[in-house]
Amino acid sequence: MADAKAKLSFISYKDICSNVDELKAEGNKLLQSGDYEEAISKYTEAIGLDPDNHVLYSNRAAALTKAGKYLEALGDADKTIQLKPDWAKGYSRKGAALHYLERYQEAAETYEQGLEHDPKNEQLQEGLEEANSKLTDPRIMATLGVLLGLNLEAAGGDMDEEFEAKETEASEPPPQDTTPKPSTDTSNKSQTSQSKQSSLSESENQALQEKELGNAAYKSRDFDKAISHYDKASELDPTNITFLTNKAAVYFEKADYDKCIEECERAVDIGRENRADYTLIAKALARIGKAYIKKNDDENALRYFNKALSEHRTQDVVKCVQEVEKRMKERERLAYINPEKALEEKETGNQFFQKGNYPQAKKHYDEAIKRNPDDAKLYSNRAACYTKLMEFSLALKDIKGYLRKASVLMAMKEPSKASVAYQKALEIDPNCEEAQKGYREALMLEGNDPEAVRRRAMADPEVQQILSDPAMQLILQQMQKDPNAVREHLKNPEVAAKIEKLLECGIIAIR
Repeated sequence: MADAKAKLSFISYKDICSNVDELKAEGNKLLQSGDYEEAISKYTEAIGLDPDNHVLYSNRAAALTKAGKYLEALGDADKTIQLKPDWAKGYSRKGAALHYLERYQEAAETYEQGLEHDPKNEQLQEGLEEANSKLTDPRIMATLGVLLGLNLEAAGGDMDEEFEAKETEASEPPPQDTTPKPSTDTSNKSQTSQSKQSSLSESENQALQEKELGNAAYKSRDFDKAISHYDKASELDPTNITFLTNKAAVYFEKADYDKCIEECERAVDIGRENRADYTLIAKALARIGKAYIKKNDDENALRYFNKALSEHRTQDVVKCVQEVEKRMKERERLAYINPEKALEEKETGNQFFQKGNYPQAKKHYDEAIKRNPDDAKLYSNRAACYTKLMEFSLALKDIKGYLRKASVLMAMKEPSKASVAYQKALEIDPNCEEAQKGYREALMLEGNDPEAVRRRAMADPEVQQILSDPAMQLILQQMQKDPNAVREHLKNPEVAAKIEKLLECGIIAIR
């Protein structure tokens, strides 16, 4: 008998390990396809089954980083190092998260710690080099200069900034800023500007003047005139890509998105040939992405936003990526819904459940839920699997789904449907106080609506069978004519049980 129990336990453990591997493989596939949120979900499920697996935390850290959730990624990276201190990948994950959080000093220290365990690891070496380069980046030094009250910038003046064209729906032009500027450092800025202008050629100075005229025309919404001035500026200084990106912004406002894309692509090509500042190239690539959004081409929009991030990371573009990915994911989810396929997966899951193969049953219930996420019964079935696998925290999540659905139905004044949802939650956890309280409230509200009671009762197959029984129909007629007949009929146990069922459902009432 002991041997049989040991064998059963071994098989169960093997099944769980197999399920972890499957979830990890699915997560890896989703991560490679760019579906980061779903990948995170798969890794989380796998961690629930194997909470001491350092590879799972590392993979989820990678997915969280891709999704822009850097603090959460840092937490998973720390957990990876805690579980496997001599594994270089954990330090690489932590360094990347710190880098994106702009904590470059900590990132460099993390990469150095990883190299102590694996001195030849190229990923750690590259990460350390990049983190150190950020620490000596002129923009970082300028920020430190402001914080420390020191002038850490090299002399040479500010670079001409690109005119920020408004890239939303056409509206009123931006107001002119007539507020007097503070007098602080005015003389320094004037000297810097004069120094810069003196270092430019005559044609470059003329190009900048044409650009300013173009900016003024744009603000007054004279788009054709603005394009003319930007064209003249480009002829005078063909290496300055801000003229092209400003011209692209005008086409964006005119809703000529193909021309906008064309000008930005020219700007990128010229910028690369002339080693333009990477922030300007990133701006051109991001503008292409926004133009593709207007063309309802999310795939190309995402491609160019990611290209922009590879040049220079800004929160605005990160947000655009997240919004596009969310929209694409939702479209894929809706396209995947198929109630017929869901029913097939549910039936297959039921077969595995009856055989005691709970990991496989859960896998099919997962697929059924994706195919029909509004079928509450599927969550109940999956929760039963989690319970059998001793994963009670995951089972509770499915209960929470019923509770959320019930609370929404209560708010919609649908107490009958809400009571059904509360019942489903109670099937999973009979001691859930929230479900018990909600169920009582739903029944009280339902009692004030006889029509709702009748509809709910008539949906019960047992009630339908009782009411369709000719003998019960005759008994109910007798009870209606002669209330004293109830006592006689209640002496029959089968009839008494059926009458009690009808009383519980509110179909009949004895006064």
